[in-house]
Amino acid sequence: MDVRRLGQVPYDKAWALQNWVADERRAGLVPDTLILLEHPHTYTIGRSGTRDHVFLNEAELAARGITCLEVDRGGDVTYHGPGQLVGYPILDLGPKPDVGLYLRKLEGCLIDVLADFGIAADRLSGYTGVWIGDRKVAAIGIKVSQGVTTHGFALNVSTDLSLFTHILACGIPDKGVTSIALELGAAPPMAAVEEAVIARFSERFALSGTPAAHVA
Repeated sequence: MDVRRLGQVPYDKAWALQNWVADERRAGLVPDTLILLEHPHTYTIGRSGTRDHVFLNEAELAARGITCLEVDRGGDVTYHGPGQLVGYPILDLGPKPDVGLYLRKLEGCLIDVLADFGIAADRLSGYTGVWIGDRKVAAIGIKVSQGVTTHGFALNVSTDLSLFTHILACGIPDKGVTSIALELGAAPPMAAVEEAVIARFSERFALSGTPAAHVA
């Protein structure tokens, strides 16, 4: 497994990197890869989303320094920003990928990570992602093309949750959001959360080998 811990990367650059790594994975030139990073303030609109679910106009977005992009992952609208750990697994799931199983494994990985920090999280029937009660702590939106995954998860560590008030997060009108910092009163270091994700991800996906750390 190749692990790339890149710090803060603009969304469009990370998207291009994902696509390049996915092409290399399909060609057998790189192993399964987990990219971990943070983004500057960004709203992304997935394939089932609509621009109407972003409540700010272009001038208001620009004034707040927020980028807004339509992307090719599943799901609706979400927020990415500093203090949120974003993971992009680039995995070869084989010729007949079980996308539902893959999503459940991602959720299970993040549930395990949160348990490592003393937080009891779970799935919520009818919804994707990881929840604490009726508040989402981690969003998941993926794409699988020719058996290889792109996009992934966004775990709120010390995220400014006020940025979610300007969108209909994930297209869900009656649910809230939370973060590790809100649940614990303070956030652990991002590096510690990354280490937990790497360990739990390796367990859930039975990946072996020594992760390689890359710096942007």
